[in-house]
Amino acid sequence: MKFKFLSTLALAVIAVQCAPKNDIIQENVENAKIQLKSLVEASEAGDTVRIPSTFKDGEIVYVPTDDWVSGFFAGTLWYMYELTGDEYWAEHARKHTEILDSIQYLKWHHDVGFMVYDSYGNGLRLKNIDGYKDVIVNTAKSLSTRFRPAAGVIQSWDADKGWQANNGWKCPVIIDNMMNLELLFKATEFSGDSTFADIAVSHADQTMKNHYRPDYSTYHVVDYDPETGEVRGRYTAQGYSDESAWARGQAWSLYGFTIMYRFTGDEKYLERAEKVAGFLFNNPNMPEDLVPYWDFDCPDIPDTYRDVSSAAIIASALYELYGMTENSLYKEKADKIVESLSSPAYRAEPGTNGGFILMHSVGSIPHGSSIDVPLNYADYYFLEALIRKGNIEKGLAPVK
Repeated sequence: MKFKFLSTLALAVIAVQCAPKNDIIQENVENAKIQLKSLVEASEAGDTVRIPSTFKDGEIVYVPTDDWVSGFFAGTLWYMYELTGDEYWAEHARKHTEILDSIQYLKWHHDVGFMVYDSYGNGLRLKNIDGYKDVIVNTAKSLSTRFRPAAGVIQSWDADKGWQANNGWKCPVIIDNMMNLELLFKATEFSGDSTFADIAVSHADQTMKNHYRPDYSTYHVVDYDPETGEVRGRYTAQGYSDESAWARGQAWSLYGFTIMYRFTGDEKYLERAEKVAGFLFNNPNMPEDLVPYWDFDCPDIPDTYRDVSSAAIIASALYELYGMTENSLYKEKADKIVESLSSPAYRAEPGTNGGFILMHSVGSIPHGSSIDVPLNYADYYFLEALIRKGNIEKGLAPVK
C-alpha cells in the first residue's frame, strides 16, 4: 500500500474547506490559523522579533516599534488566542507585545492608543499579565503631555516635523485620535486618576463640536490655535479633498463615539455614533457589498480602490452599537460586511498574500503609501468583528 503524505499547508487548507459553511466564524478562524502562523514564523525568523505591516511586491514589509501600526499584529495574535484558546497564540502574542515596552514613554505622536492598548490592553484582558497595567498607565501619562488645555484637545501630530511641517498647521487633530480615548479611560480605571478620563471627554466634546459637517461626515484634520483654542482650518491629509469624506476617517468616527458611550453612558455620544452610521448607510456611494471606496467623494467611483480596512473597522463598531441599542439593522449591516470580507473578493487564499488575511486595503493615496495591499490593522479589526459577532450569537455582550 502506498501512502501519500500531505504538507502541513495542504492539511490546513483541507481544514478550511471542511469547516462548516454555515459557521462563518469558524471557517474564518481556520483560514486565519494558516495565514497568521506563516506570518509569525516569518516575523520571528532569526534573532529579532519583527512587526509585519503589509505585503508588497512579493515581500513582507516590517515596521519599527514607533510606527503607528506597530501594535496591531500583537493584538491580532491575542485575538487568535481568544478565538481558539490555543496557548500557541498567547505565547507569540506576548513576544510581539513586549517588544513595544518603550512606547509607554513615546511623546512625539498620538497613536499610542493603537500601539499599546491593542497589544498590552488585550494581553491584560486575556491573561492579566503582571506589569501590563503599569505600561498602560505610563502610556496614558505620555499621551496626556499632548493635551492642549486652551483648545481642549490632544494634538495628533507635531506641526514642525516631516510632511506636516509644510502645511502651516499649529495644532493638528485628526479624527483617528478618537481611537486613543479607550486607553485613557482604562488608565483612569487602573490608576484612580480621573485626569485621563477628563482629557478623553474634553477631546471627544471638542471633536464632536468642530470635526463634523451637517450630514455627520467628518473632516480628517482640524487645526487649532493651541494658545486661544480657535479653529484655524479644516483639512484632509489622506482623503481626496478637504471637503470629502475619507472612508477610514468615517470608520474611526463611528468606532470612537461608540467607545465614548461605552465608557460614559452619555446619550450624546450614542446619538453621534448613530448619526455617523446613518451617513454611512444612506450614502449613495456606499457599494452594495458595504466595502467602501477609499473616499466616498472620489470622482473616479466606481473605478477606484476599495478600502477593506474601513469595512472591518465599521463592522466591529456596528456589532458593539447593536449591543448598545438592539437595533437589528446594525447587526445585519455588520454581518453583511463580514460575509463580504470572507469572500474570495477580499479574503486571500491560504498560503498567499504574505500571510495576511485580507486583501485590498488602502493606507494613504495622497502619500502614495500602501495602496491596494493587505494591512495589519484590517486583519486586526476583522478578527475583532468575528469575536464580537460570536459573543452576540452566544447571547453575550459583544465587548467583554
